[in-house]
Amino acid sequence: MTTGRGTTPAPGGGGTTPGPAHRAAVPPGAGAQPATPSPQHPHPRTRPADRRPPGRTHRRLARLLDRLPGAGPLPEAGGSTTARDLAVRRRLLLALSALLTLSLFVSYQGVHGDANALRTSSAPAVLSLDTALYALGQAQRDAGAPAPTSDFQKQISVAAQSLSAAAADDDIGGSGGRQALQTITGLITVYAVKVQQSQLQPNGSVLREAYLSYATSILTEKGSGIQDRLKTLQRQQRAAVHRQTSFGPPLWLSWTVTLLLALALGAALLETQLFLRHRFRRRYNRQLLASLALLAAGVVITVLFTVWTQQGMTDTRQLLDRPLPGRLIPDAGRDTASYLAHTGFRASAAVWILIGGVLLMALAETGLRRHIDEYRFRPR
Repeated sequence: MTTGRGTTPAPGGGGTTPGPAHRAAVPPGAGAQPATPSPQHPHPRTRPADRRPPGRTHRRLARLLDRLPGAGPLPEAGGSTTARDLAVRRRLLLALSALLTLSLFVSYQGVHGDANALRTSSAPAVLSLDTALYALGQAQRDAGAPAPTSDFQKQISVAAQSLSAAAADDDIGGSGGRQALQTITGLITVYAVKVQQSQLQPNGSVLREAYLSYATSILTEKGSGIQDRLKTLQRQQRAAVHRQTSFGPPLWLSWTVTLLLALALGAALLETQLFLRHRFRRRYNRQLLASLALLAAGVVITVLFTVWTQQGMTDTRQLLDRPLPGRLIPDAGRDTASYLAHTGFRASAAVWILIGGVLLMALAETGLRRHIDEYRFRPR
């Protein structure tokens, strides 16, 4: 039996194999079986859930996080980076939470720490000194009366009571303030006695004029008189009010750092939420979302409390920054009380900053711990 022109015998007989002409006639892939991918080389479109290709933003952030201290060594080529990425983000969230808590507490106390002292001691002391000066001015007007009057005694009593109220502030006038108040109180007593002695003398007598001149010198003598001593204490007390109400460069710096840390922590929480959604295909992480809500609420409330308190302190300083006539002193006291209302409550909220910081760190820890445990990762 002869073979056709387009066939060649199969080795060992028993069949033919298509020759060149026959092979050319067969359409490409006519009898081909689909290639089975090798077990060693999985299908190129199949990737583990934690190895999805990251976007450009994630790659940039990953390079930045790799430089953080404590990030640990990079995994071998082809190995999963999820455990390491979770550990880095956990450390970052805890560090930012701790820094923000400390910075917010210091900044908040820098404003509210002086508000209660201003409300209870400094502002009332300034008003008491204004009252004493005004009462002594009125008493000097009544000192020249031909006979003792009840108005003079009333004004002296008002001045003495006002100085007693000012002395209730232990910090008035610095270390020598209380001694100065005691001296002034004694001089007021001497002044009142000399005026009364002058009024008991006949009108136009030399002794009357001598007593009155001596009393006037006690009140108005330059540098050592009652009025100059009170004005010196008043300047010192107004300077204390300025210090307590000032929002200077240190506070601006601390609040700037605090707000930047709050923005950084908020961005880190959002990025971690997106990272978990990207890697684990879970839409929400309740703990991280609760941390973000707590962060936003805490920062907004503390900033509002600080703005309200600082505005009240500024209004108080502007009100007390000038000598007040007697008829306006009671109104100034009421205005000061309204400006500084609720400052004690807002100052006591500082402890909640520390509690909120601990809660923020606990939420960040529990939010990532579940995923870290899934990879059986334990930090060193």
